[in-house]
Amino acid sequence: QVQLVQSGGGLVQPGGSLKLSCAPSGSTFGSYGLGWFRQAPGKEREFVAHTRWSGGSTFYADSVKGRFSISKDRATSTLYLQMNSLRPEDTAIYYCAAGRPIQSTAATPEAYYYWGQGTQVTVSS
Repeated sequence: QVQLVQSGGGLVQPGGSLKLSCAPSGSTFGSYGLGWFRQAPGKEREFVAHTRWSGGSTFYADSVKGRFSISKDRATSTLYLQMNSLRPEDTAIYYCAAGRPIQSTAATPEAYYYWGQGTQVTVSS
């Protein structure tokens, strides 16, 4: 069992930046695949980015490519999502997730076992 604890988020103007964090409480990420997803009101949960804690490729949804980036702090076992050039359409609740997806399923929420509590990101002037 892995409990994921998120922090960050908030209200930012268009073009601004935010950084989200995700850490396992009382555990480690180990060899899990880690994903970031988001869900806007009235919409399905949407893939944002995926990486593997142990290393390997990182990939992003086309909608965030070049603006968002994943980083890892191994000293604190924390996963980050740096979000730059934010747009109003990025407004959503953001979730981190851990599981053992294969590459072909890494963008699907069903491939993940554990989820963070979610954090609101609002991009508005």
